[in-house]
Amino acid sequence: MLDKSQWRCLEALLDTIIPPDDFPGAVDAGVGTYLRRQLEGDLAELSPSYRLWLSDLDAESRAGAGKSFAELDAEARTSLLKHVERGDVATDWSLDPAPFFRQVVEHCAEGYYSDPDNGGNRDGSGWRMIGYEVRG
Repeated sequence: MLDKSQWRCLEALLDTIIPPDDFPGAVDAGVGTYLRRQLEGDLAELSPSYRLWLSDLDAESRAGAGKSFAELDAEARTSLLKHVERGDVATDWSLDPAPFFRQVVEHCAEGYYSDPDNGGNRDGSGWRMIGYEVRG
């Protein structure tokens, strides 16, 4: 599983993808819990890739800003992720950064909008955001 540094990086990443505003950000909505469950279950084969990719993201951040990704402010994290999304990186990555980033974004959205029984979408916050009402 992920170490503490990788979890801090992942949580900063998740809240950069879905930041808090009038609704909870990804972390407060339980997306980290959702991903933990998935990486220990159905997505277990991706755990090593997540570990590598998050370590590479931190290394990229340290190379460019001298700080870990989690230590960057929201604007700097967003800027860095725009480069990662384009594959415009300065360090050597274990995995191709752009396609894996797209996958992380997808997993983040799954956790934010999925059934709360899966660990994310705490208190149905993602559903409230889009006006979805559970009936019956």
